[in-house]
Amino acid sequence: MATHSRTDPLTLDVIQLIGGVVARYHEEYDRAAATHALTGAQARVLGLLSLEPMPMRKVARKLKCEPSNITGIVDRLELRGLVERRPDPADRRVKLAAPTDEGIRMAGQLRDALDFAREPLAELSDAERTVLRDLLRRMLGDDADGI
Repeated sequence: MATHSRTDPLTLDVIQLIGGVVARYHEEYDRAAATHALTGAQARVLGLLSLEPMPMRKVARKLKCEPSNITGIVDRLELRGLVERRPDPADRRVKLAAPTDEGIRMAGQLRDALDFAREPLAELSDAERTVLRDLLRRMLGDDADGI
């Protein structure tokens, strides 16, 4: 395996491109969220919960933020009727944050509004998208789990 300096031109170019993708993702998520009177953070939490109900600590870990921040976001989503807290069937002491039917519907609308990557990805073959996905998973390691 070749080792590369963190400042070689190719590495810097890749880092800059990844940063651009992340920035565009957040801009689109924030814009889509605003059309539903949500913050970008609320929309991202709702999107994550729409994949599976989970404890708020796990949401915080996946989104790389403090559990107390997630508690406040879930509180606001709950007031809107988009999320509910329910006991974890596997451990009744643990509360899961779970989307309501309305939350699932809105999460789908938010996902449908995120189209910055759809056209460029559609231009890639299945093999190219598979390589891209696998490289991104490899870069993220264990953090790719459930994203």
